[in-house]
Amino acid sequence: MTGTGNADERSWRRRVERVVNEIAQELRTLDDGTAWFSDLPPAGRQEVLREVAGYAMQAHITAADGRAGVARSGVKPTANPSVMICMDPPRYGFYRLPADEHVKAFRVLVSVFAVADTRRRETYCKGTCSHPWHRLPAEAEEA
Repeated sequence: MTGTGNADERSWRRRVERVVNEIAQELRTLDDGTAWFSDLPPAGRQEVLREVAGYAMQAHITAADGRAGVARSGVKPTANPSVMICMDPPRYGFYRLPADEHVKAFRVLVSVFAVADTRRRETYCKGTCSHPWHRLPAEAEEA
């Protein structure tokens, strides 16, 4: 998080990465992830929204991913975060939304990321993947 030491920031980012990827790989429910997110202070929620938007960008989300993710998220398609992610190109300023929109933004972003990341794991990374975040069950067994 902004203003923390390097080790604290790395630990925070690893935690966010872990939770989001566990949701994307269905090792954690979206509702459980949303509860974790909701317990964060407002500044923490903004940082998570920045991180998850970055993950979505790296997963190269498509308009179809956006629509499928919104459908999975349980958020109305007319809600601000849903509209933002389905734009062409998507808008990523979710952390700038009012605090009362943060939970909806989290649900939409994580759901869209899950759709795009699953597509990439099944195509681009299939059989050749070296991304550690795509091998969470093995890591969980070691922990």
